[in-house]
Amino acid sequence: MGHGGGGQMSSELVDHLFLPAFADDTLRQLGDSAVLELLGGRIAFSTDTFVVRPLFFPGGSIGELAVNGTVNDLAMSGAQAIFLSAAFILEEGTDVAQVGAVAQRLGEAARQAGVRVVTGDTKVVESGHGDGVYVSTAGLGVVPEGVDVRPDRAEPGDVVIVSGDIGVHGVAIMSVREGLQFGTDIESDTQPLNGLVAEMLAAHRDIHVLRDPTRGGVATSLNEIARASKVGVRLDEGRLPIPEVVSNACAFLGLDPLQVANEGKLLAFVPRSAADLVLEAMRAHPAGLGACVIGEVVEDHPGLVATTTAFGASRVVDLPVGEQLPRIC
Repeated sequence: MGHGGGGQMSSELVDHLFLPAFADDTLRQLGDSAVLELLGGRIAFSTDTFVVRPLFFPGGSIGELAVNGTVNDLAMSGAQAIFLSAAFILEEGTDVAQVGAVAQRLGEAARQAGVRVVTGDTKVVESGHGDGVYVSTAGLGVVPEGVDVRPDRAEPGDVVIVSGDIGVHGVAIMSVREGLQFGTDIESDTQPLNGLVAEMLAAHRDIHVLRDPTRGGVATSLNEIARASKVGVRLDEGRLPIPEVVSNACAFLGLDPLQVANEGKLLAFVPRSAADLVLEAMRAHPAGLGACVIGEVVEDHPGLVATTTAFGASRVVDLPVGEQLPRIC
């Protein structure tokens, strides 16, 4: 299970098993999607699989996750999603009405994101060999001319922006799955980010890096970018937008909010001179109302992420080792 958590064990599995087996230079970039030359233009191509439990949760369902997750992965290359595929793996005995509800939610999410589901597949596995419904999606999108968003483009002097509160999705899933009460209702932040990214690129074309911090949270995404770009990242702990309910839940569960999954937030690395323009564009969009600067890219400690605490000390923000919250996306 730890190999599916998006942290250090996942990274080792990819680095030592899959990358050598597939031996592809584009794959080795390890972006949220692959940007490919095709017929004189560029497309982005991405695939993802969703195994969340429960299937329906406050703020969304596996149907919304399946669309938004792939649309957002494409957007992290600066691409606008056009087409999706949707493959369903169903466990024998699952209520057909429940499957239909998932399909309806998936279709509604696709229409909201402005993307078409144009192909798909269905498989059924024996009872006890699944968990109701798994969904796998793949997506194609078009990368606008002049856009070059890659995980290895972070540069010293860039500022790090997050589009809003972090850790919300993981805590929402845990609250409903374990029946925990944290003093207030909390809903998943799952939403499409393609519209937000389009507004950001319209404000400033040369955004260096985009990443949606899903499995493994902000900590994993920042570490992956720091290593790909061979730079250091320094965060300001006092600026991190962690809602009180997330902070309290993580303290109760012994989790680091920076390592908890998000499904509707993004990280952006932009030149300092463009930060105000990008922030203004983000805050004018519903998906970026809470956008704020949380850190900067530095030449020190290349490949590592550190945060400055409220007491002026520093601590390393590392990858989670295994699976903190299983089956959350």
